[in-house]
Amino acid sequence: MAQIEAFSAIRYRDRDVTTRIAPPYDILSEEDKQTLLRRDPHNIVAIDLPHTPPKSAGPDAVYVQAAGQLAEWLAEGVLVRDQRPALYVYHQAYTLGGRTLIRKKFFARLRLEPFGSGSIFPHEQTFGGPKEDRLKLTTATRCNLSPIFGLYPDPRNEVAEALEAAIRPDRPDQSGTLDGVESRLWAVTDPAVIDRVKTLLADRNIFIADGHHRYGTAWNYRQLAIDRMGQPPADDPINFVLAVLGGMEDPGATIQPYFRSLGPLARGGSGDLQAALGESFTWTPIPRPGTAEELARQLAAAGPQALALYVAAEDHCAVVAPKNPDLLAAYEPERPAAWRRLPYAILHRYILDEVLTPRLNDGRPVVIHYHKTMHEAIAEAKAEKGVAVLVPATTMNQLRDICTAGELMPQKSTYFYPKLATGLVINPLY
Repeated sequence: MAQIEAFSAIRYRDRDVTTRIAPPYDILSEEDKQTLLRRDPHNIVAIDLPHTPPKSAGPDAVYVQAAGQLAEWLAEGVLVRDQRPALYVYHQAYTLGGRTLIRKKFFARLRLEPFGSGSIFPHEQTFGGPKEDRLKLTTATRCNLSPIFGLYPDPRNEVAEALEAAIRPDRPDQSGTLDGVESRLWAVTDPAVIDRVKTLLADRNIFIADGHHRYGTAWNYRQLAIDRMGQPPADDPINFVLAVLGGMEDPGATIQPYFRSLGPLARGGSGDLQAALGESFTWTPIPRPGTAEELARQLAAAGPQALALYVAAEDHCAVVAPKNPDLLAAYEPERPAAWRRLPYAILHRYILDEVLTPRLNDGRPVVIHYHKTMHEAIAEAKAEKGVAVLVPATTMNQLRDICTAGELMPQKSTYFYPKLATGLVINPLY
């Protein structure tokens, strides 16, 4: 069972935190960090990003400095710790495809458990990469500075309704705008509401949308503490991780596609591709889509497993779809059907592994770059004289079915937009 707890967060004192919040640490460069700090020296990146790039650990001194900065801001009153435990309702208002949406979520502590042992599921394979940077920062500050993002099933919208009844939507406690996305925050301290939400979540699964590495870091931090001091009491904060949790059925919760561009193939013309895929795939030429929305309509019309290939050298685009919807059954019979039918799985396990690498690239692994927009993927393909792969967005149902079957999607099969803001809520681990 998933277990959440209210907690007394550390937050900025200001109501308007526009200049204090930041994007997630792992998408920021040193230049990004300095730009944020020039705008406001009290921006959270001064603590949350002590070393760039954060893919490896920096010198001990930078983490000591980050912890000192946190202590200094608490002493000065820039940051304050709430006196009462709360769940923190978090709305993000954003525009997508010409529509204004509100994604409704809340901050809580989520009890840690090993993946696959209970109610918390990872959803995709992640790149390896060391976690030493986050572990050293957590050890130095004794805080979760940025949250994981988890999704739970809530077809009747019960959790959101319980929390919405406890806030004034037009009067957030704090708000701030980052990259065109407005974040709004309310602290809910009513014990009855907190107990209601805890009860509702207790029998639901949590699917990690973003923050697999942060979850792993929290688990490693707990294990280090156990090695030093023995098993902690059940309510010790080190048994939990800071989480933002939202309903899968929330109208404001969207999954965007993650596009690919493939480096130059030994033989990568549209004729080569069509011939190589012809036995197993339909091939339907289309005009190059002008917008992601246009692409989504074209792919939807071709079926749930369709994807598009754009051959940059010829400015040629075609929609391809497997003739057999369970094409991967012959290659991955042990995998669940939900995984085998996912377009990203078909791309990686069949198109790349069985066709492009052995037949069109002389057995050499195909170079893959990942892109959050269709235009970036097409531009990269043009620059590299390669192929852009335009894949449809994974659905919430696909995510749920694959996770609960104990399977992982290929790397970067989902792009959850907008990203969570860092700096709204800090979780002290003491």
